[in-house]
Amino acid sequence: MKTLLLLSAALIAAPAAAQTEPATTNETIKPQPPSAIPSAIATSPDGSIAVTVATDAEGHATYSISRKGELIVTPSRLGFLFTDAPKFDRHLKIESVTRDKADATWTQPWGEWKTIRDNHIEMRVRLVETDRMKRMIDVVFRLQDDGVGFRYEFPEQPGFKTVNIAEELTQFAFATEATAWWKPAFEWNREEYLYNRTPLTGVGTAATPITLKLASGTHVALHEAALVDYAGMNVAKVEGNTLKAVLTPGAGAPKVTRTGAFATPWRTLILADDAPGLYMSHLELNLNEPNKLGDVSWIKPGKFVGVWWNMITGKWSWATGPQHGATTAHVKTYIDFASANKIPGVLVEGWNVGWDGDWFGNGNAMQFDTPTPDFDATELARYAKAKGVYLIGHNETGGSASHYDAQLDRAFGYARDHGIPAVKTGYVTDAGQIERVDPDGTAKREWHEGQWMVNHYTRVVTTAAKYRVAIDSHEPVKDTGLRRTYPNWVAREGSRGMEYNSWAGKNPPEHEANLAFTRMLEGPMDFTPGVLSLKGSDDSDILSTIAKQLALYVVLYSPVVMAADTPENYAKYPQAFQFIKDVPTDWSDTRVLNGEVGDYVTFARRDRRSDDWYIGSITDENARTLTVTLDFLDPGKSYTAQIYRDGPGADYRTTARHSIAFETRTVRKGDRLTVALAPGGGQAIRLKRR
Repeated sequence: MKTLLLLSAALIAAPAAAQTEPATTNETIKPQPPSAIPSAIATSPDGSIAVTVATDAEGHATYSISRKGELIVTPSRLGFLFTDAPKFDRHLKIESVTRDKADATWTQPWGEWKTIRDNHIEMRVRLVETDRMKRMIDVVFRLQDDGVGFRYEFPEQPGFKTVNIAEELTQFAFATEATAWWKPAFEWNREEYLYNRTPLTGVGTAATPITLKLASGTHVALHEAALVDYAGMNVAKVEGNTLKAVLTPGAGAPKVTRTGAFATPWRTLILADDAPGLYMSHLELNLNEPNKLGDVSWIKPGKFVGVWWNMITGKWSWATGPQHGATTAHVKTYIDFASANKIPGVLVEGWNVGWDGDWFGNGNAMQFDTPTPDFDATELARYAKAKGVYLIGHNETGGSASHYDAQLDRAFGYARDHGIPAVKTGYVTDAGQIERVDPDGTAKREWHEGQWMVNHYTRVVTTAAKYRVAIDSHEPVKDTGLRRTYPNWVAREGSRGMEYNSWAGKNPPEHEANLAFTRMLEGPMDFTPGVLSLKGSDDSDILSTIAKQLALYVVLYSPVVMAADTPENYAKYPQAFQFIKDVPTDWSDTRVLNGEVGDYVTFARRDRRSDDWYIGSITDENARTLTVTLDFLDPGKSYTAQIYRDGPGADYRTTARHSIAFETRTVRKGDRLTVALAPGGGQAIRLKRR
């Protein structure tokens, strides 16, 4: 491997200095006989990561990855199975290799970081069949100092006009044993499962991201980026430490059908020394195309309250009747509460016609521009505007995606006309049961992450953008960084959120520490934290402390984040509620100060609109004492640390889960703070610059 690293260093020029526009160079190896190009090698800008592409004696194409001299992925197969043509797998040669490099910065309109650096080396390897068909596919690798992305690109070519993909043959053969954190794919409850922690050899069929800790301690997050007009990728155990790509099915035999030249999504491997390093990577975002929407200044991050938790706990209903939640009177109460506490948004669920009866998996009665008789939309739009508050809409499809497609312009026109800048969408039905109706009236069933639904979600987001409406998708397709391309795609659910803490089978205390290094590697999650009552359905106890509920606002990022509890419950905890009112939802910088997957994590984030920092730290079922150094603060400045910590005896297992303590002290750059976390607990800190 040392020989490969030296060879790749000689092939790749030193990276250019950071700049606002990409600096690009090209090195082309002209087509030669296969014996002349036995392999192709590239390294990351700092030389720490190397990728090698080669073909074996039978013409199988493989890639391998090393990092800091450690072999991470051993030679792993590349290729495709088709439903109507021979597979692309044998008798391959490397016909040509080209290399580019780029180093640029770009600005996010909102996010965890204001400025993102994209410093990468690109290697394009053209694979051509040596047998009669002579088909060709490019495999493009992009190497950052913290990971690798690669994808297949199908050029225009005779006899390959329409491609019907049955499956990818992509494999990920890890060099050593590993611990894996993963959740199952292709089960009825979509993405909403707890994470398993098993040896890599114990993985079944898993949704991505899947997070690994190799025997050496190196951490790997396996996922995908830029999922567009393609089926979502899952991974399945093959043998030993090898995983293979498994595409999500559609209603037809091919899992993907494409015409003409096209590119697949990127298959991504973030590589880091530790768990915090995984979160700090920008690989996923950098592999997506820049903003396609133009001016997006109308997208406003912010907190919201909602006519929601009372439905989750069973006090109110989505359906009309004596328990209906979305009445004019109830919504005005929430508008008053939001206005009094300077919370800009109010979510309303169950406001429209279609909720009566059994709508699960059958939302064909839903009308997305028709309120129920007890919901005065015109008056509420006027009242909210007068109070300096906006409403957030809710479009639940019940899995009837074609029915929603037919109403998109009506739905988002209604939102625009009623001062609704964001809509939460929903697709509540079992996996594989999305209803698709073709123009000829033929009904089919689709998976949430199949190619047809991937395109549906994109239609929703792009149509919403025409009306200046942002989208928060529930029961979504996974996040693959498309918020860069479509910045109005502000959040998604896509895992077990707070609602599971209301019901039987609650989220265990380790759940959020798992999310930080698994689901949150995708992007923003609408987890809906902040239930200070720590009570769910039937007066059941939530397995958390109050301080942990506050810390989740920093740990689990979303630019649109809910204060999920009711006004009555927030009135009982005014001092703790103050942190929820203060904490921003848009950041200029983020640091992960410590963490282990599923055990604990501490985040520090800097407010984009001030010089204040916020810290959130959480633990699993174990009490912990952590030390954090405030080396990220501005030098020469003093800060007031407003500390919200677990109080005496706090414990998620007892009535002391409500115990919380408050402390204020002065801190400066370089100071050290001791963060004591109770079992199932947390700590939230506001560092207000003087």
